[in-house]
Amino acid sequence: MPDELAMAQPASDSSGELTTRVLRIIAETQRKDPAQVTIDSGFEELGIDSMDGVNIIFALENEFDINVPDEEVKNIRSVRDMVEGVRKLVLAKAPAPSEAPPSA
Repeated sequence: MPDELAMAQPASDSSGELTTRVLRIIAETQRKDPAQVTIDSGFEELGIDSMDGVNIIFALENEFDINVPDEEVKNIRSVRDMVEGVRKLVLAKAPAPSEAPPSA
């Protein structure tokens, strides 16, 4: 996932907003206090097992309108891995500036 993921937000979206959204989704899906989930949290530390990881991936795919390749999911071991992977997928999805529709 880290090599394949990106953001579903436009390239102008700040990385801080993406990180905040990923942290919020992890906290919500795990029913954890958002203060417990930080960019430096490991999944083991948060008590996230493989089934929890699948639920988080589904939620992130819906939130960012991305598709996380199955082979990349097994490489995610931390919140940072998740954020970096989502960022890569979102950026890969965003149209290049030359592809943007003309302004009216």
